[in-house]
Amino acid sequence: MNERDEESGVGGNIAAYSVSELSSRLKRTVEENFDWVRVRGEVSGFKRAASGHLYFTLKDDKAVLDAVCWRGTAGRLGMQPEDGLEVIASGKITTYPARSRYQLVVQSLEVAGEGALLKLLEERKKKLGKEGLFDEARKRAPPYLPATIGVVTSPTGAVIRDILHRISERFPRHVLVWPVLVQGEQAAEQVAAAIQGFNALAPGGPRPRPDILIVARGGGSLEDLWAFNEEIVVRAAAASEIPLISAIGHESDVTLIDLAADRRAPTPTAAAEMAVPVRAELIEDLLGRERRLISAAARLLDERRTRLEGLGRGLPDAASLIGAAAQRLDDWSERFANSARTALKARHDHITRLGYQLQPRALELLVKQGIRQSDALGERQARAIRQRLARHEEQKDALFRLLNNFSYERVLERGFVLVRDNRARPLTSAAALKPGMELALHFHDGEAAAVAAGRPTGTKGRDPGADDGEQGSLL
Repeated sequence: MNERDEESGVGGNIAAYSVSELSSRLKRTVEENFDWVRVRGEVSGFKRAASGHLYFTLKDDKAVLDAVCWRGTAGRLGMQPEDGLEVIASGKITTYPARSRYQLVVQSLEVAGEGALLKLLEERKKKLGKEGLFDEARKRAPPYLPATIGVVTSPTGAVIRDILHRISERFPRHVLVWPVLVQGEQAAEQVAAAIQGFNALAPGGPRPRPDILIVARGGGSLEDLWAFNEEIVVRAAAASEIPLISAIGHESDVTLIDLAADRRAPTPTAAAEMAVPVRAELIEDLLGRERRLISAAARLLDERRTRLEGLGRGLPDAASLIGAAAQRLDDWSERFANSARTALKARHDHITRLGYQLQPRALELLVKQGIRQSDALGERQARAIRQRLARHEEQKDALFRLLNNFSYERVLERGFVLVRDNRARPLTSAAALKPGMELALHFHDGEAAAVAAGRPTGTKGRDPGADDGEQGSLL
C-alpha cells in the first residue's frame, strides 16, 4: 500500500467527514483567509427580499460571484444597487453550506466610477423625459405670496436654518417642515413620501396645506445626491399638485428632481427667495401706486372742474334768460285773456241775435243755457291758463336751480378764491402775476383788495412772518 492510499483512507484508519463537518471546515477556512475583501463587478439579478435582505451577483467577463447584504446593513449603504451598475463591494467571503456555494457578505457598496453613475443617470433621464415628466408645459408658476410654505429636508444642519432665516428676513410666512433623510438607502422613499404627504393634506383642515413646496439639500458628491435621481422621487415631484421648488446641492449640481420640479433654485437660500417677495419692496410699490392714484384723481378733478367752469361761462346771462321767459309768459297770459273775452263776446252777440228771433220763454231758456255754457267755457279756459302758468313757473325754477349749480359762487363756497386784475379779468396762473399789480380777491362772502409782490432778493433764511416794512408776498 503506497502513501497516497494511506492518506486517502484506502485501507487505512482515517475517519470519514460528514457533509456538514466538511462544509463547516470549508466555511471557517474561507472566512479566515478572506475576512475582508473589495470586489469590483457589475450588478446583476438584483432583488430585495420580503425580509429586507438584498441579493444580487457581481460579474465580469469571466466569472460570477453571489452577494448578499443583510437588512441591518442595507439601510446604511448610501445607494441602492441596480442591474448594470458597476460597483465596488466590500465585505467578507463566506459559504452557504445548504447549496455548496460561496458568496460575498456586503458591508459597504460604492460606485466603481463616476462614469458609471453618469451613464445610469443619462439613461434614466432619457427614459423619464420620454414620459413627459420634464416638459415645460406642465410646470406652473409659484404663487406670489404663499400663506404656508412646506419644506422637505433634514431637520438638522445649515439648510433648514438658512431657509427659515431667509423667509423671516424677506416676508415672514408660516413654514411646515417635513423631516427626512437626504442621503442613504431610505432617503429617496422618505422624500417621495413627504411630497405625497403634503399633497394629501386637505385644504382648510386642522393642519394648513402648503401653497408651495421646497425640497432642499446641501452640496455633495454625485453619490451623496443620488437619492434625488431616484425614479420614486422624480415621479412624486412631477405628480405634485402643489408647485414645487427644488434646491439640491450647489448651482453646478443638477439632479433629476430639478428637471421635474416647477422651479429649480441654485441653492436653498435662493429657493426661499423664490418662494416669497421682499416685504419692504412690496410696501414701497403699494405706496408708489397709491401716490400715483391720488395724483391721477387730483388731475382728473382739476380737468373736470376747468371743463365745468368753461361750460358755465358759455351759458347765457341768467337775468336775460329769465326775463325773456317771463316776457313770453306775460304775452301768452294776455293773449289767453283777450282770446277768452273775444270768444265770450262773440257768443254773447250770437245769443242776443237769436233772442230777438225767439219767443220770450224760449229766449229765456236759450239765455240760461248760453250763460251756463259760457261759464263752463270760461272755467275751462281759466283752468288751462293756470296749468300753463304753473308749468312755466316750474320751468323757471328749474332754470334757476341749474344756473345756481353752475355758478362759480358755489365753487367759492368750498374755499376757493377768484383772483381778478384791476380790469376785472380773472387770473388763472401764477405766471400772470407781476409785482405791484393790483388785485381783487373775490371770496364767497365778499371781496378784498391785494397787491402782488415777488419774493425780495437776499431774504433766504428770514422768518416769513417777520415785519420788515416791505409788502408781503401774495403767493
